[in-house]
Amino acid sequence: MGSLLYGSSAIEVAFEDRALMHLQIVITAKLRRRESFIFSWSTSASEGSGRSTIWLDPSSTIMFRYSGSRVPVINRAWIEQLAASANSPGGLFFTPEPRGPGT
Repeated sequence: MGSLLYGSSAIEVAFEDRALMHLQIVITAKLRRRESFIFSWSTSASEGSGRSTIWLDPSSTIMFRYSGSRVPVINRAWIEQLAASANSPGGLFFTPEPRGPGT
């Protein structure tokens, strides 16, 4: 289980390493283009349920920390799904990996 750390207060959000890698690709692509956006995810029942949102812009302090050393195989369909979400007016909303051939 990896973590996304955000801001100087280091808000820490846990994601599986595979999911975190896909988020890293989409988030860094947007920030490289100097695009600001919101990022939202659902909170698990063990953490009280609900939804959390952060504002990301090129000056944001963000760190991707992985628990494993292997780089996962990238699912292009998942990248496209997350990128489409990130480019929408509602911003990037984390969704689970789509299932299909080869996944």
